Amino acid sequence: MGSPVMPTSESVAAGTSLAGRTAIVTGGGSGIGQAIAILFARNGARVAILDLAADETIRRIAANGGTAKHLACDVTSQSAVEAAFADVASSYAPVDVLVNCAGIAHIGTVETTPEEDFDRVYSVNVKGVYNCLRAAVRQMKGRGGAILNIASIASSVGIPDRFAYSMSKGAVLTMTLSVACDYVNHGIRCNAVSPGRVHTPFVDGFLAKNYPGREQEMFEKLSRTQPIGRMGQPAEIAELALFLCSDAAAFITGSNYAIDGGFVSLKV
Repeated sequence: MGSPVMPTSESVAAGTSLAGRTAIVTGGGSGIGQAIAILFARNGARVAILDLAADETIRRIAANGGTAKHLACDVTSQSAVEAAFADVASSYAPVDVLVNCAGIAHIGTVETTPEEDFDRVYSVNVKGVYNCLRAAVRQMKGRGGAILNIASIASSVGIPDRFAYSMSKGAVLTMTLSVACDYVNHGIRCNAVSPGRVHTPFVDGFLAKNYPGREQEMFEKLSRTQPIGRMGQPAEIAELALFLCSDAAAFITGSNYAIDGGFVSLKV
């Protein structure tokens, strides 16, 4: 059993600085993952992005003087993930912070979800998170670290036509709790955030595909499903991620934070 990680007065004063730390962000090529990668680099982290493509993210980090590298990695492959984590440890240092953001969406009920779609969602959203958790924990044991999994409000409440997606995000949430429990005595913290609707390129693509000519109308309709009256912005999710992965959150583990404009808790 390891000793508990205690923040020092210097680390608390440093707030959300990630200076000198190695952070791996999966799905950092766009959307929420991109915003997290950019903010982490701005706050001093050496950022490794695991995604199929991340040129724009790397460009924006470099333009701000940050340190980042891209590894084209299929998170559904355990061997590919292990190789990527080994590469990061060799290039920078063993991982201090992991953000599991890679994921795919799916629309359908249990009746309308084909088996191949279910398997694909499971492979990326569940197995991909498992693969990265496994690799990260092995590097963090004996040193400590912070893990953040991107879940969803769909892991806590029923969302129409999101059967496979909800299944996967429910698994992400319970994996978070399990890792937090198993490794708290190793100095490893593991938390989750559960966003509501966030305005990402996926949303724009979904509206263009399913509501051609009515994109603005449907965007406003979806925005109003959050009691606060709008969708979230990726940068807002990134700010919460930065806090939870920094020493400012050293007393937080095994927790799930809804960041959803009041969707889950407010009935208005």
